[in-house]
Amino acid sequence: MLILLPPSETKRAGGRRRPLDLGALALPELAPQRELIVDALVALSADEDVAARVLKLSARQRGEIADNAVLRTAPTMPAVDRYTGVLYDALDAATLDATARRWLGAHVLIQSAPFGPVGSLDAIPAYRLAAGTPLPGVPPLRRVWADAAGAALGERAPGFILDLRSEAYAALGPVPPGIRGAYLRVVTESEQGPMRALNHFNKHAKGALVRRLAEERPRIGTAAALVAWARGAGLDVRAGAPGELDLVV
Repeated sequence: MLILLPPSETKRAGGRRRPLDLGALALPELAPQRELIVDALVALSADEDVAARVLKLSARQRGEIADNAVLRTAPTMPAVDRYTGVLYDALDAATLDATARRWLGAHVLIQSAPFGPVGSLDAIPAYRLAAGTPLPGVPPLRRVWADAAGAALGERAPGFILDLRSEAYAALGPVPPGIRGAYLRVVTESEQGPMRALNHFNKHAKGALVRRLAEERPRIGTAAALVAWARGAGLDVRAGAPGELDLVV
């Protein structure tokens, strides 16, 4: 099973004094796209006013432009530790044991805007770039990433992909047709039937699910197998729309 996670807008500062090595990231065939976007972000950061406008930053957030300016030389840390926020707080990867963290490294990719899909243990710097941000001088991110990242995911797919990304980030690396997998939606029960969960509960449930998977490390090769495992784990995962699973919270 391969799990696809979204990134987070918020990042943890700091890291090891080991600069970004684009060639060492998962899916190395995406190096040309990574070089293009990193160069564009660094160049954009040369003009703080333009960068703040393009990245839609408030006065309080302007310090994040400096992160982009030093992308190639800044400290790095594993992606799953770099990201913060509701999903990553629920996953709480730093408190997992070494075996569970190795499982994350082997089974989880995080879809970033500047680097494409990266391994959860890949070392990345702090940055500021969202999926829908248009960068001067390069095509829209969806055009840069979609075909190349989708093809790379198809090559990496072990047989079943569980997609937990938001729709904006899923568009940057669509799972190719013919790959067994499911898009997970977090829903709540109502008198009218399942309804999409509010953003906080959606993110928390996804992070908690991945943590549980890392702790138990079940062998899952189909949607039905995931549903069966979830039932035994006390989780309510059921078939949703075609190609989708619903996690009921």
